[in-house]
Amino acid sequence: MTDKFICVLDDTDLIQDLCGSNDCNLRMIEERLGVPVYLRGNEILLDSGDRDKQKVFSTVIDRMKEYAGKGIIPDSDMISTVLTEAESSENIQAEDMSLNIPGSSHRFFPRNKNQMKLLQLLNSKELVFAVGPAGTGKTYMAVAKALSDVLQKKVRKLVITRPVVEAGESLGFLPGDLAQKISPYLRPLYDAMESFLSLEAVTRMEEAGLIEVAPLAYMRGRSLSNCYIILDEAQNTTREQMKMFLTRIGEHSRAVVTGDITQIDLPAKKASGLVEAVRILRDIDDIGFMEFSPGDIVRNRLVKKIIDAYEKNKQTVE
Repeated sequence: MTDKFICVLDDTDLIQDLCGSNDCNLRMIEERLGVPVYLRGNEILLDSGDRDKQKVFSTVIDRMKEYAGKGIIPDSDMISTVLTEAESSENIQAEDMSLNIPGSSHRFFPRNKNQMKLLQLLNSKELVFAVGPAGTGKTYMAVAKALSDVLQKKVRKLVITRPVVEAGESLGFLPGDLAQKISPYLRPLYDAMESFLSLEAVTRMEEAGLIEVAPLAYMRGRSLSNCYIILDEAQNTTREQMKMFLTRIGEHSRAVVTGDITQIDLPAKKASGLVEAVRILRDIDDIGFMEFSPGDIVRNRLVKKIIDAYEKNKQTVE
């Protein structure tokens, strides 16, 4: 067993891309593996004789080289993805575990194992339920996949909706046209879109009919064909609303339902349509289910700590 493992880079033009600015990519690999990683000439060295770490290191460098060879510059999200792939004992690696969004400078890479599993479900299932706490990337990933499919003309348009229950007000009393009335409730979806595309690009897509926003109550009677449909905050749907939404899915459409069953805002006597749907539809092969936990939070480390604190307080009270 040697005390070092060496990856030789035949294409010296890739060295800067693989190492990153001030070797930041190598530092990230080094921190994850817990052993020194450094560049020497055209060689990247792992200062460890641990065979398992050597295997992960070799796989990570090879995957980074594959992406860089395609013109995809390695960044922290990519490295997190390929490290998770390499470390996992499960078969979660895909030929390209990322999403290309035409017109965007930002390529989406899943940041943990469960995000990878969700991406695989989004690529393979017509209907996907993504359930879990805030900050796990449910809505962000749904939007990334939807924009990718719409801009690559795999579907006709993106339809985004959510139940309006937070303020207890009728939309009719809010100022503006329908889009302006519902816009504040869909702000998280707009935030996700604008992390990939400029505000101007998103506005152009809306004006061209490539993005449609609608409150859930306005979906009744419609048949949505050749669309990508996102139902956000689905924990606040009633049973009747959820059934109505699911039966709107037309031919050649895909739908993603996201929600957090720990944050149900419905009146006490109303059962959540999301909770019921997950229970009664789970055995249907054509539907995918992904359940995230607080350990999957990627938004901010502080968010995870906050959610953990509330969970501990809940258990203490009970």
